[in-house]
Amino acid sequence: MKLHPEERVRDYVEAGYWGAPTWPQMLDAHIAATPDKLAIVDPANLEALCGTPPQQWTWRELGDYTDRLAAVLRDYGIGADDVVACALPNRVELAALYLAVAKLGAIVSPCPVQYRQHEYLQICAAVKPKVFVTVTAFADRALAAEVAAAKIPSVQSILAYGDERPDGVLSLDRLVSEAAPAQFDREPDGNDCVTVCWTSGTEAAPKGVPRCANDWYPMAYASIDAAELTGNDVLLNPFPMVNMAGIAGMFVPWLITGATLVQHHPFDPQTFFGQLAAHRVTYTVAPPALLMMVLAREDIPAVVFDSLRIVGSGSAPLSPHMTNGWKDRFGIEIINCFGSNEGVCIAGDPKTVPDQDLRATLFPRFGSPSHEWPNTGAHGMRSRIVDLGTGQQIDEADRTGEFRIKGPGVFAGYWPGTGSTDAFDEDGYFCTGDLFQYVADDSGDLRYLKYLDRAKDIIVRGGQNISAAEVEGLLVGHPAVAEVAVVGVPDEVYGERVCAVIVSSAGAPPTLESLVEFLRGSQIASYKLPESLHIVEALPRNPVGKILKREVRSMLG
Repeated sequence: MKLHPEERVRDYVEAGYWGAPTWPQMLDAHIAATPDKLAIVDPANLEALCGTPPQQWTWRELGDYTDRLAAVLRDYGIGADDVVACALPNRVELAALYLAVAKLGAIVSPCPVQYRQHEYLQICAAVKPKVFVTVTAFADRALAAEVAAAKIPSVQSILAYGDERPDGVLSLDRLVSEAAPAQFDREPDGNDCVTVCWTSGTEAAPKGVPRCANDWYPMAYASIDAAELTGNDVLLNPFPMVNMAGIAGMFVPWLITGATLVQHHPFDPQTFFGQLAAHRVTYTVAPPALLMMVLAREDIPAVVFDSLRIVGSGSAPLSPHMTNGWKDRFGIEIINCFGSNEGVCIAGDPKTVPDQDLRATLFPRFGSPSHEWPNTGAHGMRSRIVDLGTGQQIDEADRTGEFRIKGPGVFAGYWPGTGSTDAFDEDGYFCTGDLFQYVADDSGDLRYLKYLDRAKDIIVRGGQNISAAEVEGLLVGHPAVAEVAVVGVPDEVYGERVCAVIVSSAGAPPTLESLVEFLRGSQIASYKLPESLHIVEALPRNPVGKILKREVRSMLG
């Protein structure tokens, strides 16, 4: 299935943005160059999670398994443009599945393992997979049985790793072990759809985002260049390899560079820190809450992190306290990442935003016509900020508007029937729904971007717009706050008032008064101050870790 029109493909190939080797071609190149180099490693706790001993494969072993898996899928009816759905945790076979399906010219639609029957039916009704690949057990759940019970109309075969399969579910372990490596007579194309990922659904039902190898590459290079990754690196991947963070942030950079990929999932601190030391990991990604937790604990020795060069973070506001703390205590820089499945990928790193205080809250202005950045992910990208009230472009600092982008990393449009048909404006820019401002440097140059909020996550108090993300970004710096979500609660007089929902860190929970006093120290407008506080044990999150604001509001009644 070709995703982009021929004219766009030709233009981007001629400009050098597209035209890199396809996923199968990259795999073949690593097998030829370094066949016995360690390529990929299972989570150390895989047996406890799935009942399967962990494995590790060289590039040669990965290639052999991929070809045999492709032969099995072909035997079960998978060919060009067919869809294979999967619900797999991060493990070596998930990487092989992506590669095997790409060799067949087919498409993988990965489901987070947290999904259940409702989501399976919803997603599969849209993409109509012929085959569903999963595991028999994951933690306390029987995933293969759940998939079988869903009775998905389009699914002809359910293939599962692990023992104790329910009736009608086939052993993928046995099928692959008995298969001969597939021979391929089809040359892959960089414009072929390889994945259909699903948006996070923080405010609505998931939307299908089809992507090809060509438009994955610019997003992956944003990570490669920000972290200066090479084939000598060891990458530890704790993000589910089902969306932009796990695929563009880890899987594709690994495939491009030929580094070693160590899988991890779901997040388990003891296992994670053990993998860092055992595999001499040089690069990983972690949510801000984990990085703050590490700083708050004096019992974690610095030697755990002595192989790490740099750490990526994002999906929630960072704080200067955290970025400076990691540099001062461990000598490790933090990359501030902002991205989406649809094609936004911006990385603030020591080269693009050298000042650590600024890097916690600002991003380089990728897509600016007047700036060049030392990051391949920015090449060919164009961006603008648009006033949603007037539709006019914004060309000044500190004025809020919607961030819009176009370029080689942007997807071609949502899978039919799952998302808006007018996701792009009249000039072909993708309307992200993210609110940003330009921020000037000391010379007055509008060099930086500041994320404020989702367009649908603005609190309106007495006619004043309040960015929930702005207040969250300040509150996360309070020592008693581990995680925070700021929402508007209905009010008869003001329309909405600000409510802070807090997961407290170790020790006594914060009071509303202490939070307000802390915020006043930041000199923010008084109308932005929280007027109520709820302490919770955990914030509701979707399968890829983003806070579900609609459920936070439901918790408040």
